[in-house]
Amino acid sequence: MTFRRAAGMTAQKDGSAPRARHVVAGILLAAAFLSPSAGFAERLTAVIPKQTIYPGEAIDASRVEIVDVTNPDLTDGYVRTLSEIDGKVSKRTLLPGRVILASALREQYAVERGSTVRLIFSNGGLTISAAGSPLQDAAVGDLIRARNIDTGVIVSGTVMADGTIHVVAK
Repeated sequence: MTFRRAAGMTAQKDGSAPRARHVVAGILLAAAFLSPSAGFAERLTAVIPKQTIYPGEAIDASRVEIVDVTNPDLTDGYVRTLSEIDGKVSKRTLLPGRVILASALREQYAVERGSTVRLIFSNGGLTISAAGSPLQDAAVGDLIRARNIDTGVIVSGTVMADGTIHVVAK
């Protein structure tokens, strides 16, 4: 602390340091005002429902609208563009005029609990296929448990886009 105070006193004796500080501050201030990213050039938007959307309902562009965000204190985590809701399903009730939180959306299920699906096990050149029933709803890429309908054995597998479940080896 003594060193800093002494340096400050020597700089003020010749008068050059305070003037230099003002010049640097002026340059930084001018750069901030002239910078395109410093202003309000970016217009924030949000996606809001036009009508009530209930859990499990698919969301498409006809059921929502894009509005300008007027509240500067709005926290992140809300949907800003239509591409973020494309093909999504609501996890909870979405009210008209309220922003849609990204956490309130999920991917559509590729397989549903209790339905009949094809279980596929592949190991090297060996491929075994059987009928199965998922024990839970799941989207593409989820690791789930399914019951082999013929044997009753419960296996784990990854859900594929075509609705099949690729069984993982134990």
